[in-house]
Amino acid sequence: MALFSKDIRSMDQLYLHMLQDIYYAEQQIEKALPKMIEKAGDQSLRDGFTAHLGETREHISRLERVFGLIGHPPKGTDCPAIDGILKEANEIAGDIEGQEVLDAALAAAAQAVEHYEITRYGTLIAWSKELDHGECAEILELTLAEEHGADDWLTALAQERLNAAAA
Repeated sequence: MALFSKDIRSMDQLYLHMLQDIYYAEQQIEKALPKMIEKAGDQSLRDGFTAHLGETREHISRLERVFGLIGHPPKGTDCPAIDGILKEANEIAGDIEGQEVLDAALAAAAQAVEHYEITRYGTLIAWSKELDHGECAEILELTLAEEHGADDWLTALAQERLNAAAA
């Protein structure tokens, strides 16, 4: 069922599809982060990626709770957007030789992922409220706050150290 498919006939179906989309995305991010940790040279970047891997696992757990609250089993659906963002990150990382430039690129790639997640969680929170899924909104707001925190941390690290080292 594609996002703009005729298979989606109600807001409830759209909501479920978006949950499946971000569930898949979080699972792909969980698989990608260990590779990013391995490639990162900056200790703070490695530590941040490691911490975010733990958060990502919690995000998956929270999504599973949300699925339960709406009476559906947790299930992902292919998400070409996150697949493309992660593919681009891998391609860029494979083309870079200098560690400092690679670290700046990894931070930028991670921010692209964060921005995608922020849009999805923001939408899901609004829809949760509209569909009277208040408890779901509360759970998703915890994750959104963590995604914003990760984005802010990446911005600060890049501006304070990574970008200058790469330049």
